[in-house]
Amino acid sequence: MALHEEAAGCGNVEVVKALLEFEDPDFQYSANKKQETPLYIAARKRGSGRLLTLLLVKSEAHGGPHGRTVLHAALMAGDAEAIRVILEEKGNLTKERDEDGHTPLHYAAHLGSRLSVVEEVLKRDVSAAYIGDKKRGMTPLLMAARQGYLGTVSKILSICPDCCEKVDNKGLTLFHYLAFRGFPYPSELSLFKCGGIEISFVKPSGIAISFVKNGGIETVYGSLRNLMNLEGAFGMTPQEVYYALRSNKQHQKQTQINEFLEEIQNDQVAEKPVCPNLLPTISAESLEKTRDAHLVVAALIATIAFAAAITVPGGLNSEKGSEQGTPLLIDEVAFKAFVITNALAFIFSVSALFIYFRVMDNILSGFKFWRETFLYRTRAISGLLGYATVAMMIAFSTGSYVVLKPSYGLAIVSYLICPAFLLSVLLILNIAYLCNI
Repeated sequence: MALHEEAAGCGNVEVVKALLEFEDPDFQYSANKKQETPLYIAARKRGSGRLLTLLLVKSEAHGGPHGRTVLHAALMAGDAEAIRVILEEKGNLTKERDEDGHTPLHYAAHLGSRLSVVEEVLKRDVSAAYIGDKKRGMTPLLMAARQGYLGTVSKILSICPDCCEKVDNKGLTLFHYLAFRGFPYPSELSLFKCGGIEISFVKPSGIAISFVKNGGIETVYGSLRNLMNLEGAFGMTPQEVYYALRSNKQHQKQTQINEFLEEIQNDQVAEKPVCPNLLPTISAESLEKTRDAHLVVAALIATIAFAAAITVPGGLNSEKGSEQGTPLLIDEVAFKAFVITNALAFIFSVSALFIYFRVMDNILSGFKFWRETFLYRTRAISGLLGYATVAMMIAFSTGSYVVLKPSYGLAIVSYLICPAFLLSVLLILNIAYLCNI
């Protein structure tokens, strides 16, 4: 048990080495009460590459709870170095399944492992890409699509492209799961192009997927048209599923699809649930609240920008003549920057308001909008408001600078307001990102 405790604790390589030398060379380290072997415990910790190299030579036992192996454990930890070490010594573990029928490649696809890790596992044994799990018969490719990890999907396709023809127990294809995630038909085609696969036209079967290898010899392995026309358990093609989930009108099979999406979101792989599918579950109430918040922010920025344009910094020339009413600081570079950025803040905020007003809806009332249209519009408005806020800060900074220019110290301080604002935003975003790692 001392070796188990050291592997689970600090994992000191020298201590583990001493323990191994003290024991009988033929001694086999069994699992502890949690069904964890020293190898499995070490693999669950990041940065355990050297320790694993030592343990792999001395110990054959590599199992863990729930039928997992040391390779499953390394993938759960996300340690690329440890994974490479394990594959070099025990490459045959790539097809080992846990109690749910999940291989290490299933773990990599579901957890969104680095693409280099996915490539390493596949190059050791490409047949792992064709293995389905026990519950749904899902291959690693289908799991990556279910999670929305397009990079992983593309990487798997680039190494074993014909695995896209495998379907799950309900007859759902790769394209069905991409449709659930909101990826339209053109995006699906681009996955094959990104994966080193070209789309060719082959008569008379129509469009076919092909790949080039072995000195430029092209091999056609499957029909893209067949994949796109497979209906699965819902009796719907991937494109029909995509439109049904995003149509304002209630589709007769929409309830059935939503029930299936709720069902698969309860699935877990490596104790990690399926990523929530946000698009079909966004409520009108949440969109209404977002719209109200955007309207307040846009109105405030537009009001401030308009007021700043009327009461320009430095005042106006009151002397009679051709220049009467012009700004006194019109020739200053900082004043010109103020005018431009203030105008941009006004334009962005008014554009956001215009999009939200029903003018656009009235003009386009004859057209049918899908649900993602409103989502894209909301994201566009968020972007416009972000630009408007930055432009307003620059306008404030330059306007203050041009007025306070006679006082050198105050002018410098006012000029630093905008960079300080941008740095604080970047700092907050970086802290939030680090907290989520």
